[in-house]
Amino acid sequence: MQPLIYLNNISLSFGEKQLFASINWTITDRSRIGLVGDNGTGKTTLFRTIMGLVDLDEGAIDIPNLKNRTLGYLPQDLVELESVNLITYLKNKSGLAELEQEIGSCEKLIASPPPGADSRRLLKNYEDATHRFESKNGYAFEAKAKQILKGMGFQERDFDKSCEEFSGGWKMRIMLATILLAEPDVMLLDEPTNHLDTESMEWLEAYLKNYQGTVITVSHDRFFLDKIVTQIAELANQKITLYKGNYSYFLKEKERRLEALKKEMELQKAELKKTQEFIERFRYKATKAKQVQSRIKALEKFAPIQMAEGARTVRIKFPEGPKSGREVITVADLSKSYGDDEVFRDLNFTVLRGQKIALVGVNGAGKSTLSRILSRTEAPSSGRVTYGLNVLAAFFSQESAENLSYERTVWDEITSAGGRINDQERRNLLGAFLFSGDDIFKPVSVLSGGEKSRLALLKIMLADSNLLILDEPTNHLDLKTKDVFQSALLGYHGTLIIVSHDRYFLDHLIDRVFEIRDGVLHEYHGNYSYFIEKRAQLEHTDAPETETSPREEVPSQSPYRTKEDKRREAEERNRLSRLRSGLKKEIAAAEERIHALETQKASCEELLCRHDTHRDQTLVKETTVTLGKATRELEEIYAKWEKLLRKWEDMAAEE
Repeated sequence: MQPLIYLNNISLSFGEKQLFASINWTITDRSRIGLVGDNGTGKTTLFRTIMGLVDLDEGAIDIPNLKNRTLGYLPQDLVELESVNLITYLKNKSGLAELEQEIGSCEKLIASPPPGADSRRLLKNYEDATHRFESKNGYAFEAKAKQILKGMGFQERDFDKSCEEFSGGWKMRIMLATILLAEPDVMLLDEPTNHLDTESMEWLEAYLKNYQGTVITVSHDRFFLDKIVTQIAELANQKITLYKGNYSYFLKEKERRLEALKKEMELQKAELKKTQEFIERFRYKATKAKQVQSRIKALEKFAPIQMAEGARTVRIKFPEGPKSGREVITVADLSKSYGDDEVFRDLNFTVLRGQKIALVGVNGAGKSTLSRILSRTEAPSSGRVTYGLNVLAAFFSQESAENLSYERTVWDEITSAGGRINDQERRNLLGAFLFSGDDIFKPVSVLSGGEKSRLALLKIMLADSNLLILDEPTNHLDLKTKDVFQSALLGYHGTLIIVSHDRYFLDHLIDRVFEIRDGVLHEYHGNYSYFIEKRAQLEHTDAPETETSPREEVPSQSPYRTKEDKRREAEERNRLSRLRSGLKKEIAAAEERIHALETQKASCEELLCRHDTHRDQTLVKETTVTLGKATRELEEIYAKWEKLLRKWEDMAAEE
């Protein structure tokens, strides 16, 4: 593989904190790398360093042939976008809008050249501009942009919206779409799944698997890392350590290396003890003087094996609240609308004691709305939510941080939450949630949004409860903290209802899934993987949406078909055949028109390149106009042709 980026002995410090110490790393083309490490180790800073946004203390980052290389960087920080519609913004960022203006200017100059203008130079400029436009796949740009935007969860109605109308999460999706459209040689993606629902994550995974460039990503989503990366670069103790494999392999291999290192340390200690004993025993024996001196010199050169410092594994648990009744929540005929916008309708279900339930669905489906209604912090439009006997509910949402006392310190806020734990246990808990050292004495008012969110989650963990309703609790947790939190939830004695886009987190936690789709609740009795498998079966077969437990057997259908069955099957085959035939004709007609337009375009360009053509200004003007029309129609017909091909592929997939 060809090297793309060299990190040559790089070092960087901020004040007294050293992030990188003499790091050497070669990144090759078409790599799929997951950059992992604890919060604060410098993963984002490393990305910014590669982009040239941060100056190094020592060393250098070399990108050979930089003029012909492109890098795309998705930051975690929210950015403000231009006040233009979505498609225009993407076209501006791609450079195509500027090229279109350049082509238009060239056409005008060719049609009406200024006195003394060099016609060959004008034509050359035009050819260069159109060549650059074609090399950027400009004629198919809009079709491709819409395809990527739909994969990111945007609807057709969003394409004409101004970018400033979108929320922060959707703006980050726009930034990600910009990078995917640019197709850079290297993508540096810092938490690309943070603002995606599971459907968009799955689409992105499929897209990146087939991507021809290099992808380096920071992510706290284990499923994403396992599916995408083939190499892990761990940033720890100011160094990069490489592991060939995905994230699950990295965890096993790291543990194996750690065990091997421990054994090596034990052997070294035993050898050291043996050497010291020999020296002490024979130090004063003349016959052993040579061997003693040899061992003393060996001791002087001795370099003890040292274990890298690692964070201590902390186990936390929720306080055991009083036992609730068997039926924890009963929901009857529940509906919610905001004005004319119906979120969901006629929901009916019962939550039983001890169940762990995930609320899932695309962004905007109503998961957070339902969690607020179930927690009684928002009223439904109709229907009712009834709590069972002795239910004590605790609710976490991204707005929970607003309920903190900003004048207190982190320590005071946690202490005020009570809970049957001592000060050391509180410190361990704070450390597990990334508040270490003097951080615990910071005023709440100076904390970042993520820090406030983690602190609010901690307070809920300390409260007595037997029903937890959690809306995106893992958004600001790193992989280690997620594992600690997941273990605590697995040991929780009460009932859990959780909204999360973290598939691994859900898969190992929940035993029931409520999917909100098109305003209706669909229930699945199993973990998240079972839900995905069952949903895929339903989508593939277009079967009626009845669902059974994974332990229940579905009776097989009778192998005998009636005449009516056969008639319906024949009608369906005929219908599909007619659709395919019509679609095939449309594709052929589009391809024929593309061929005709490309021939016409080539003829116009050839005519304009001839020296004698420019003696006839009327001919030049007419040819330029014809060329412009052919170019614009080509762009439209290419988009139509791609849409027809996708339709054909979808029909083939359904068979």
